[in-house]
Amino acid sequence: MTLRLHLLRHGQTPMSRENVFCGRGLDPELTPDGVLMAESFAACFAGVAWRGIYTSPLKRAVATAAPLRATTAIVPQVHAGFAEIDYGAWDGLSVDVVEDKWRDEYVRWVEDPAWNAPVGGETAIALAQRMTDAVEEIAATHPDGGDVLIVSHKASIRVCSARSSVSVSVVSFGAHGPLAESVADRSHLSAAMRSLPGT
Repeated sequence: MTLRLHLLRHGQTPMSRENVFCGRGLDPELTPDGVLMAESFAACFAGVAWRGIYTSPLKRAVATAAPLRATTAIVPQVHAGFAEIDYGAWDGLSVDVVEDKWRDEYVRWVEDPAWNAPVGGETAIALAQRMTDAVEEIAATHPDGGDVLIVSHKASIRVCSARSSVSVSVVSFGAHGPLAESVADRSHLSAAMRSLPGT
């Protein structure tokens, strides 16, 4: 059977709503709208025969998985590999503040985030390697295939092409390698939820 990984970004937080850097060094809760987003996802995907549920250790990811946990017999497993990128000194700051205080470093990061880290933070290359290692570990844990959910973060999932709150991307791992079945799907959310700031 083919392994299908569902990559879900956490719901809205106060920091995503304000559009500030929020990496693995910060741990905000979901907003009430973020909780509703998680509940909408759970309602839409409750019928999937999940083989496993994995989350980042950060509260916003764990809370996003909680409504689905209430409808299944599967206990989500926390995996450090799915944590958000480390934004270092930029955590909690707006782009304007970062650009003003660290102009040269910010420009280098925007032009090539793969090899240029935020001040005191993590490069996209390091993040991609961490995510790849974690995904390979999950794939090895489920040799019989099936549907597996991974709840993670914007930058972490960006290496897999999804970035909006509670957007889900599905990647199948079959005999011929990975295949992206859907990217950043948010059809399980209402139009009002899709238009919220920070999502």
